[in-house]
This record gives sequence, C-alpha cells and structure tokens, in this order.
Amino acid sequence: MKTFNQEQTETLVQGVKYLLTAVGDDPERTGLLETPERVIKAHAEIYAHTGETTFKDYKLFDTTDDADMVIVEDIPFYAMCEHHLLPFFGTIDVAYVPDGEVIELSKIPRLVDWASRRPSVQENLTALIADQMQRIVHPKGLAVNVTARHMCMEMRGINRPGTQTNTTIHRGLLQTDTFLKDSFSRRVRGH
Repeated sequence: MKTFNQEQTETLVQGVKYLLTAVGDDPERTGLLETPERVIKAHAEIYAHTGETTFKDYKLFDTTDDADMVIVEDIPFYAMCEHHLLPFFGTIDVAYVPDGEVIELSKIPRLVDWASRRPSVQENLTALIADQMQRIVHPKGLAVNVTARHMCMEMRGINRPGTQTNTTIHRGLLQTDTFLKDSFSRRVRGH
C-alpha cells in the first residue's frame, strides 16, 4: 500500500474538503467528518503501484519444451480510468508459450494487481501486462485479453450499464500460429 507523508496527507484532506464543498455538500456534516481520511486510505490502496515501472515479485522455474500454452483465465481486476478517475473493472486472461522457463502461476494474478493499481486506460493496462510478461519469461508466444466495464460509460456520459470493452494483444506464436491464436480466442470468448 502506498504511504503519504504529512504534507501530502494535509493536501489530500484539504482537496477532499474542497471537492465536497464544490459539489454543494458540507464537509463538516456528521456523515462526512471522517470522509477525507477514508478517501486517503482508499486511494493509498487503489494507486498502490503508481510510478513503479517494473514488476519484481516473481519466481521462474525451468521447464521442458512440451507445453503448447499456459493460460491463466478470469483474473479479476479493478483499476481507475486516468481520464475521469472513475473505476473500470473486469477480468484478464494471460496466455504464453514457454521457452525454457515458466513463471510461478500465482505471480500472474499478482502482476495483474500490480499493473492495475495506477491511473490508466484499458489499452495501456493490456500493454503493460504484455510487456512485463515478455520481459520476465521471454516466451515463444504471448497473449493478453482484458474484458472490462467502465464506470465512465455506465454512470455518466452515454449511460450504458453493462457495456463491455475488450482489448487483446498477441505476440510471437500467439500472433502468427493460427491454431494457437484461435485456441486462445475461443477460450476467452467462451466464458
């Protein structure tokens, strides 16, 4: 979790109070008295990895060349849209064709959590996960699919609840090998 120093905390408290006042509420109202502190605590968690450029919490293991593809599906995530600071959330599927090493399976959801705890847009979140997987395991092929709902589309703007957006990146064999690419696509579109 991110920590804020005293000056940052004071600035954030004042900012939340200004926001509440600007939208027409009274930050001294009983229900809002502790809201600035709650917002700071929530944002420390929501933006925990902002500014970090490299995922470091992983382990690699040697493997044989027998694996066609490793897929971790339906990894839940929550992120904040950098345009509106409203949530977008959904699931992420990560697949790769190993080239001598595999990443510990539990580290792929940790990578998703690391990548999503910063202001972003879905396209950049997809690319960040793909770039880090590429850097870590140097796979023969890689695919990342993100399926998300965006509160900036559902609760404001066009007001279309339930609308989903998909972004996908294919690299290496998962871009050029039609069988592998189709196999991944059928799996992620099938759920």
